[in-house]
Amino acid sequence: MYWILLRNQIPNISDGFGRYAIIDEDNFSEDIDYTELTWGKHKNEQNIHYLHGALPFFDTGSSIVKEEYNGEYLLRNIENRIDNDEYPIFVTAGPGEDKLIQIKHNSYLSFCYDKLSTITGSLITYGFNFGEYDDHIINAINYANQLRPEGKLYSIYIGIFSEEDKRHIDSIKHKFKCKVNMFDSRTTDIWKKD
Repeated sequence: MYWILLRNQIPNISDGFGRYAIIDEDNFSEDIDYTELTWGKHKNEQNIHYLHGALPFFDTGSSIVKEEYNGEYLLRNIENRIDNDEYPIFVTAGPGEDKLIQIKHNSYLSFCYDKLSTITGSLITYGFNFGEYDDHIINAINYANQLRPEGKLYSIYIGIFSEEDKRHIDSIKHKFKCKVNMFDSRTTDIWKKD
């Protein structure tokens, strides 16, 4: 998704990351240093949420930072962090309950999960199949379906790539408390730039 947004120069996108000025009161100068890309500065404008994290996101213990391209390949920078015993925020395996525990114990992931739980209108998913260990995501969607002053989630549009995907979604759509629609993801050419 990140590549698609950058490639197509989508305006007003925010993943919540930004830089903070480092102010040294003892050695004040005109040259201001800035922090790494740190999550939180722009979270009020955040409209991109990586529910299970992302390879370039790291929890430093005191903040969530995003590794960035700095003349070296991004994967090389990530590898260097891992070599220094820093690990990406990335939820990939295990039962849904275990995933939810990991999500709730990280400020970034918890924020994204809470945002999903309060989404209104309609939700479109692309490239996500609601597998057997993703009930925590369905629960967040169902919570969003509850009527609140700001609205509720009325429907979800799930992209499918095959007949097998369609059968799978048909077999689990009873778990959703909102209207479930499917669309053929192959007809949505998100990789081309107009």
